Amino acid sequence: MKKRNTVLVSGIASIIILVSVQLFIIKGIWNQRNEMFALRYSVLSKEGLDFLNRRMRTDGFDTVRLLLRNYSEQANKELHALKDPRDIDAKKKEILNYFTTVVYKEQDLSDFLSKYFERRGFEKKFKFTISIMDLDMINDDTIPVYQSEGFLNRGRPNTGVRSGPADNLKDKILVNWFNLEDNSYRFLFAYYIDFSDKQKVILKETSVFLGMSILSIIVVVIIFIITYKNLMEEKRLSNLKTDFINNMTHELKTPLSTITVAGKTLEMPQIRNDDAKILETAKLIGKQSVHLNQLINMILEISMWERTQFQLDKKTISIEEIVNDVVDSFKSGGGNNATIIQKYNFSGAKVDIDAVYFTTLLNNLLSNAVKYSDKQPVIEIEGFTQDNNVFIKVADNGIGINKIDQKHIFDKFYRASTGNIHKFKGLGLGLYYVKKIAEAHGGDVTVHSKPGKGSIFTVTLPF
Repeated sequence: MKKRNTVLVSGIASIIILVSVQLFIIKGIWNQRNEMFALRYSVLSKEGLDFLNRRMRTDGFDTVRLLLRNYSEQANKELHALKDPRDIDAKKKEILNYFTTVVYKEQDLSDFLSKYFERRGFEKKFKFTISIMDLDMINDDTIPVYQSEGFLNRGRPNTGVRSGPADNLKDKILVNWFNLEDNSYRFLFAYYIDFSDKQKVILKETSVFLGMSILSIIVVVIIFIITYKNLMEEKRLSNLKTDFINNMTHELKTPLSTITVAGKTLEMPQIRNDDAKILETAKLIGKQSVHLNQLINMILEISMWERTQFQLDKKTISIEEIVNDVVDSFKSGGGNNATIIQKYNFSGAKVDIDAVYFTTLLNNLLSNAVKYSDKQPVIEIEGFTQDNNVFIKVADNGIGINKIDQKHIFDKFYRASTGNIHKFKGLGLGLYYVKKIAEAHGGDVTVHSKPGKGSIFTVTLPF
């Protein structure tokens, strides 16, 4: 568990580091693309403005100049005539409002830049912002009307209307500074443009790299998950192998110990003179030898299956007849203390099967029904045909199997986690054997079980 947690934590930490690095790189590329976007339109704007000056001898503010000239002469006289500071401040705000309204509504630069961008094959839709830096009314002396914070920081005294909170111009593109000046006023402002879909454009430009980054993260996560699952599967198989070796050692030692004790018993003088004891001991040796031989044969056969395909000797046999033979044989053997209920409706079906392997399959299911029962075993065998298939259900009243174990119950060497309460340990090969035999016949075997409620194994064979 400690190793598993260490691997999991290390893997997650590595993924977090990878994601962090990728996000850092993406952020860097995004900022670079953002700067390139701003630089591109800054250059284009200046080229467009230069074209406008050279070809049309204008900067797009001719109408603004005309309106401001007509207004400023009268406003200047009125401002200079005022004495009350409150009236002066009110007049300054009125002048600032007029200048701001005119420069926004009457400028022609925005329409020209939009058409210029379109001709050059670039996005033409943008918003413009005019940031007023300084406004002075000029007569015999100069009366400052407005100064922005930035302009004040250059050393100009604050004698006019001071700006409120600075506009957020960080993400906007500066086109140019403009200084409109006449006999009555001096007006300094900056013209900015901003694209509402700039993020979409940048996202489109970085989509390839962004896609590759996301793909690389997904690939790494998938590789980690697969590696982690493989590691856990290898650990599980290693544990199964260890359990198999331990169980096999136990299973092999039991008959060997019995045979060894029986052999020493035969050496005892009082036993050699008792024919009944000699016969009983000889039968015990024979029985344990058969059991030992069965264990060895099972291991050898499964080893052979791993290297070669099943070699079946199929014959057409009445399924009801062979099932009855196996059950009768089981009743007289290891199942003589079990209650067996038989319900058949095979309709005389005959199946091409290997009788030896099929007998082993059914015997294993019946043996498990007895072995994994914590009370008087009751086994119900049901048989029927449906859709060209033969179904044989073996239901018991045993201890049952939980859902987690049901997923692996047919795996080689796997034994359910409740194995310690069984009457005796197995090798974890019986159900693996059953599955292999069913599949070799073109069929399958499934299980339905609940802990404490018994199990139902269903064998399906085509005919």
